Amino acid sequence: MQSSSQFLERLGIRHPIIQAPMAGVATPALAAAVSNAGGLGSLGIGASNAAKARQVIEEIRALTERPFNVNLFCHAPARRDAKAEAAWLHYLAPLFAEVGAEVPDTLDEIYTSFLEDSDTFEMLLDLKPAVVSFHFGLPSRERIDALREAGIYMMATATCLHEARRIEEAGIDAIVAQGIEAGGHRGMFDPKATDEGLSTMVLVRLLLQHTRLPVIAAGGIMDGQGVKSVLELGAAAAQLGTAFVLCPESSANDAYRENLKSERATQTHLTRVLSGRAARGMTNRLISFGEAEGSPSPADYPVAYDATKRLNAAATKHGNHEFAAQWAGQGAPLARELPAAELMAQLVKERGASSNEAD
Repeated sequence: MQSSSQFLERLGIRHPIIQAPMAGVATPALAAAVSNAGGLGSLGIGASNAAKARQVIEEIRALTERPFNVNLFCHAPARRDAKAEAAWLHYLAPLFAEVGAEVPDTLDEIYTSFLEDSDTFEMLLDLKPAVVSFHFGLPSRERIDALREAGIYMMATATCLHEARRIEEAGIDAIVAQGIEAGGHRGMFDPKATDEGLSTMVLVRLLLQHTRLPVIAAGGIMDGQGVKSVLELGAAAAQLGTAFVLCPESSANDAYRENLKSERATQTHLTRVLSGRAARGMTNRLISFGEAEGSPSPADYPVAYDATKRLNAAATKHGNHEFAAQWAGQGAPLARELPAAELMAQLVKERGASSNEAD
């Protein structure tokens, strides 16, 4: 088992704090601020094409010389089912009518999996970010070997021991142990598999006993005390997502921020309604409607997400944000509205470490 200090030395960072990639919420400014403060800033590019991904990576590099993490989606391509997709759209028709929008005739597979994206793979080999991480699965062994040869450190998300063992066998450098408390999408390799729903604490201890890789704890960690707790369990670092959403550097809109500062933050829910895959966010009308008795199953990921985004876009024009995906973990009520550098300083102080990370 690699210690936290060894992990920090390998990545070239001062503090065992990783800002979660949060595609659609994390920005180059947020990632750079966290990295400049001694943590590992991250940016999710799973929703971007290669050209856009190259642009945002170059934006981060213009803001920091420190290491940062680039996150990729490795989901299986959507299983298209015209009948199921039509049934889902038919079910959502009253909501589209409510916001004065026509129901789409068809839905699109709005994200290309890294498993099929050669352009993004070549871009990563060209730009060589210090760290690359994978969510929803793993790329081919050939791509893993090529990224390693390029000097890139690799991490991948596991929600259970089986996934962690696959990560270790594939030659990945570290495991992000995503507990059930975490906001955003569950990183399950197979969304049809039974989800054990392990807590961050249980998952971290389980992986430390049965794998040899560094383990990064993710899920429900919102302050320095939480960081200290998972490090004492044996984690090499802590990954925090929801804790950074209220930072001014994030791209969260006003409605998202206001809900995260309200009583709604106490009601997060794991649902497939919004995207087609299990993800935890603040409960809203779309989630309640989509999970009502007799509702059909959502379309496959990320096809169902296309319906949500179209519905939300139409509703937002009328000031209605009840159909937005506002991802948040169970620790959401503990979120603080601070610039990223100040939040990092606070996390370090609460953990009881010095600015130079005296372990």
